[in-house]
Amino acid sequence: MSEQKKFSLKEYNTFGIDVKALAILSVTSVSDLQDVLQEKEASELFVIGGGSNMLLTKDINKYAVHINIKGYTIVDLPCGENEIILKVAGGENWHDFVLYCINHGYGGVENLSLIPGNVGTAPIQNIGAYGVELKDVFYECEAVSRDDGSLKTFSLEDCAFGYRDSIFKTTLKDQYVITSVTFKLTTKNHEVKTAYGAIADTLREQGITTPTIKDVSDAVIKIRQAKLPDPKEIGNSGSFFKNPVISQAAFSALRKKYPDAPYYPVGSDQIKVPAGWLIEQAGFKGKRFGDAGVHDKQALVLVNHGNATGSEIWDLALKIQDSIKVKFGLIITPEVNVF
Repeated sequence: MSEQKKFSLKEYNTFGIDVKALAILSVTSVSDLQDVLQEKEASELFVIGGGSNMLLTKDINKYAVHINIKGYTIVDLPCGENEIILKVAGGENWHDFVLYCINHGYGGVENLSLIPGNVGTAPIQNIGAYGVELKDVFYECEAVSRDDGSLKTFSLEDCAFGYRDSIFKTTLKDQYVITSVTFKLTTKNHEVKTAYGAIADTLREQGITTPTIKDVSDAVIKIRQAKLPDPKEIGNSGSFFKNPVISQAAFSALRKKYPDAPYYPVGSDQIKVPAGWLIEQAGFKGKRFGDAGVHDKQALVLVNHGNATGSEIWDLALKIQDSIKVKFGLIITPEVNVF
């Protein structure tokens, strides 16, 4: 474990917001983390993973704890003939993990390619993309209690996963640090999912009729790179808002005014409306307010053009929320955590 005092977190959040922490502590093992939790009160600590799902609006008057635990382990747990149980340390980069799976022939996470962040933070909001969510491949996770440092295992049922939601965002918010996630993946006879978004079109353009998991991953990467900015080039946190899920009746009323409104059925009686479309219709796509702006290719992404503060980006988010509520009568909520 290493410690640096009065440390800028600019390189530890994908928005590139320059705020300070009292110090940064880099932990490389579960025991490291438990030692930190014994030495300092939980209220003194601010935990950071990949820094991809947060907006920092002010200096953090706490010790930043960077989860830098690494490693992959095949676990001997009950699974099907064509399945494998893989335990992944929380500090592993998510996209690197997806590529690891592709290279080893493990299927299930290919649709989740190029999602920013680390493995340990993925369950918190049940990350998802292109018709797949983390819960679809989740077996269990281990997490350390911020209160007493004990290590606890959470099953799929324990996590209470929902749309961009889990028990770690609700009743157990800020109570645990996830140190590893265990996945159930396929080793052959993979069930590739190509129906969502532009995956099928992208594969068709490439003349691929029987896609492999690598083909699907490559297609997703191509799609995401075409419309989503690289945080290394311009500060952003990917999708800033959740897509609102509304009733059939509410959607029928929306379609009367906006017949071309895109949608995705959710269950038998709810509809998901793309927040990016709503934001674009409200006139924010590509708009810039100082160095805070909305991406010109994907309105769901808020960006830092260089020197925006977290407060300026948050003010823009609030402005967008108000506009959507007035124009459509819908409420869109942030996907990122705001501090």
